[in-house]
Amino acid sequence: MNKFEKEVQDNSNDIVPSAVGFIASFGFFALIFIIANIVDVASFL
Repeated sequence: MNKFEKEVQDNSNDIVPSAVGFIASFGFFALIFIIANIVDVASFL
């Protein structure tokens, strides 16, 4: 075990940042999908 494993700077769990990243990326792609569908429907009008 090296000194970096003994002296950990951040003891917090990574679940919250990973969930925020997943939700943000999912929301971004969902927004692109919704905009593409709006453009597709509007092109038929």
